[in-house]
Amino acid sequence: MVALDDALARQIDAFLSFALAERGLAAHTVEAYRRDLYDFARFLRGRGTHGPEEVTRAAITLYLVSLRRAGRSPATVKRRAAAIRSLYRYLLREQLLTQDPTLDLGAPRLPRRLPHVLTVEEVDRLLDAPDPTTPEGLRDRAMLELMYSSGLRVSELVSLDVGDVDLNRELVRCVGKGSKERFVPVGSRAVSALLAYQRRGRPALARRRMAAALFLSRRGRLTRQACWQIIRRHGRRAGITRQLTPHVLRHSFATHLLEGGADLRAVQEMLGHASIATTQVYTHVSRERLRAVYARAHPRDAMRISARRRTVQKR
Repeated sequence: MVALDDALARQIDAFLSFALAERGLAAHTVEAYRRDLYDFARFLRGRGTHGPEEVTRAAITLYLVSLRRAGRSPATVKRRAAAIRSLYRYLLREQLLTQDPTLDLGAPRLPRRLPHVLTVEEVDRLLDAPDPTTPEGLRDRAMLELMYSSGLRVSELVSLDVGDVDLNRELVRCVGKGSKERFVPVGSRAVSALLAYQRRGRPALARRRMAAALFLSRRGRLTRQACWQIIRRHGRRAGITRQLTPHVLRHSFATHLLEGGADLRAVQEMLGHASIATTQVYTHVSRERLRAVYARAHPRDAMRISARRRTVQKR
């Protein structure tokens, strides 16, 4: 850890406090910024740089290059560059600096990766995996149904309080990135699962003081880590062999909506994406699936596939 008497380290701590209190960033995001910026400070200290005003654009570029040479992924390098930019925007805003060394700073382009998506049949198996005769099973089914029904991020899901879900109006209120509030529809099956959980599951999990949290363990509010473990456990039970995370359900929600004819702008709003460009990745998934269906179903393509198979068999 960088010594706290370094000027740069003190400014980093001030920026992190600002990010948490005034920008409303999530605690885990601020902690990621802390790790990234302290790593940057250690690098600079090793080069004899201790104050933010001493940092040059060349030094930042050298730091990012050193990350790539050390085998860090493009995503990691891009995240570190973003953290450094945010730090210097804060320093300029507070008039602690007069020049921004991150101006026009390049960052590695990330390869476009299509999200992992479950089939509808796999989703059905996953949602049927929890045991509805136990409080935990009722909770898990309600949790999985809500994630697939409304496309919530795991951080949004575990932050929900009982009052955030209006089962009469079939809406859920959640607070996403940047403390932005949105209301998302809840499907009828998720409503039924939530009713069953609130009537028979949640009272058995809540202790003497009924916590405000919607999803509970026997120790209190369900954590993000516990949610990941629950999804993976039920994925194994459902016979899903691919890697399964909470975000896979969010990806599946968006892709299945678009495949069903949903408007891209509506899906963007439900997901809480600031830019429609982020949502458009799901149209690529849909196009890939449409192409696969076309190849199997269109007579000319189907004949071509059959001919290729016959050729292989003759060999």
